[in-house]
Amino acid sequence: MEPGGLEWLLVPMQQLVSWGAAGAMVFGGVVPYIPQYRDIRRTQNAEGFSTYVCLVLLVANILRILFWFGRRFESPLLWQSIIMIITMLLMLKLCTEVRVSNELNVKRRSFAAADSKDEEIKAPPKRSYLDFDLNYFWHWSKFTDYVQCVLTFTGVTGYITYLWLDSSLFVETLGFLAVFTEAMLGVPQLYRNYQNRSTEGMSIKMVLMWSSGDTFKTVYFILNQAPFQFSICGLLQVFVDIAILLQVYLYSHYPQKPVSHTAHPASTKAL
Repeated sequence: MEPGGLEWLLVPMQQLVSWGAAGAMVFGGVVPYIPQYRDIRRTQNAEGFSTYVCLVLLVANILRILFWFGRRFESPLLWQSIIMIITMLLMLKLCTEVRVSNELNVKRRSFAAADSKDEEIKAPPKRSYLDFDLNYFWHWSKFTDYVQCVLTFTGVTGYITYLWLDSSLFVETLGFLAVFTEAMLGVPQLYRNYQNRSTEGMSIKMVLMWSSGDTFKTVYFILNQAPFQFSICGLLQVFVDIAILLQVYLYSHYPQKPVSHTAHPASTKAL
């Protein structure tokens, strides 16, 4: 058989594998958040999910999109950022609705059970994006406040990027900040586990999903010769995942101390 006789089969297979890898790259990052979203809707409890995760991923992916205008990288990575932004906004919307609903329920129950005004537990005052109070930043009462914040950040950083788009130093720094921010997403979880000397309340399955997803993503970066910032920070993200898995092994086989707090199931990297 001639060397080129199998090209009719190999070329379509290579193309299929390429499409599959690109699809996994675009949608793989949001897969871990699907069970989290469904769980919050089912239980009407968002305590196990930190909305700061949404903040970090929104910032990281907005910066990555702006980086694309200065240095064009593979389109699947661009679409991944767009899909992730949409996913994080949906998570924010659900968490805000659930939190506000629970606060109102607590208020109604306290009024019904209270014998005097001194025993009433009032719901926290509504907070707005325009309050400019750092103590309540990212703890607002309406989803529209989060949208306004995201649009403001996008507008300001977009304008700065437009002014400095011709500076290669600025563009490369922007790309590094984008992927480094996302790479640091697991560090607070790592530190929290260290402080508690326990991983109770953290989903092991989700950690394995992070690790496999981050490993695939890093290999994709390297094989497709993505900007070096992507590969370096991808490796850093894998190392953080491995460190968390080591904590799981260490604290389950060699308990350090009893956990004194009430642990909430968490199926995502939490801040």
